[in-house]
Amino acid sequence: MTALAPAVFLDRDGTLIEEAGYLDSLHRLVFFPATVDALRLLARAGYRLVVITNQSGIALGLFDEPFVRETHAALDARLTTSGARVDGWYFCPHHPAGHVPALTMTCDCRKPAPALAHRAAAHLGIDLSRSWMVGDRWGDVQLAGTAGMAGGVLVRTGYGRSAEARPVPGVTPAFVAEDLIDAASWILRQAR
Repeated sequence: MTALAPAVFLDRDGTLIEEAGYLDSLHRLVFFPATVDALRLLARAGYRLVVITNQSGIALGLFDEPFVRETHAALDARLTTSGARVDGWYFCPHHPAGHVPALTMTCDCRKPAPALAHRAAAHLGIDLSRSWMVGDRWGDVQLAGTAGMAGGVLVRTGYGRSAEARPVPGVTPAFVAEDLIDAASWILRQAR
């Protein structure tokens, strides 16, 4: 039997790429300067890399699921060209106040709910207890707890700096990082 691998779960907008509000054009995709290096470091250390992102713009009628899949394919292609990778892309299309009736709901996959992390763990052979979540919102940090991960890291990119200024009672990050490379370095130190 193959041992389960640790993973680093990553938020997309504001963590891997610059925050663009509701991203609705591939022309607006911009990686943070150290994203590729951070992903390469984590992969070399044996972590699976998984993106989990809330894409409520689908439920709000701003774009559709094929556009989100196209976005992830474009990001994947750019990463591959740079010698980096993401092992899985997972997104929640729902929102409780959406405009698309079939997607207007409270679900178990919208962060901080754990369904997408559990699905990724089953698909990719991940040990959640040895895994980390990195993101720029408190819901990302909360996901670490709801999914049974080792902890959540808040990055100060995207909405992170403003989130840090407005703490949420009962939600404590394992670490607050300047950016993804700082988060990756901290995670690698924890594994020693």
